[in-house]
Amino acid sequence: MALDAARELLIEAGPQAVTLKAVAGRIDRTHANLLHHFGSAAGLQRALAEYLADSVCDTITETMKGAPPGQRDVRHIVDLVFDCFDREGAGALASWMLMTGNEDALDPIINAVHKVIDSLSADSGEQLLIREDTLALVLMALGDALMGAPMAAALGLPRDKGRELATELVSGRIQRFHGVD
Repeated sequence: MALDAARELLIEAGPQAVTLKAVAGRIDRTHANLLHHFGSAAGLQRALAEYLADSVCDTITETMKGAPPGQRDVRHIVDLVFDCFDREGAGALASWMLMTGNEDALDPIINAVHKVIDSLSADSGEQLLIREDTLALVLMALGDALMGAPMAAALGLPRDKGRELATELVSGRIQRFHGVD
């Protein structure tokens, strides 16, 4: 319940609004209740980052396991990652946590990503491809969430150009790996 409320606050007002007091008010609990459960605002934010990462990673895992390698809907996966960082606020949250000194802020995201990669393939070559594509995709999604709209506008490009480029990059690498032209 607290994490759902924190997610709503993140989307509505940004990461600075995700405080113990604000979340407690949303769920009709006291600040002390949440302090006991999360330990601090940083603990709440870390739990929220883990919640968001687990949610998107579980969806990506289901999507990828639903189709054989080389035949997956890469654009759908790109959209899931970009939406998590942009519309769901994970990009702003991760940046906020890092800027406020929460140095282990990305641990939940990294742990969730490792879980996905390890579950998708036992082949070391394909795991390396997935790791590299994940790095590129996450960095592109984070950058897009933080400055994609003004950058695209300044360059006279459509707003979803970053997603299109990410899809082309990942699709091309997958096709080359599987020997498809």
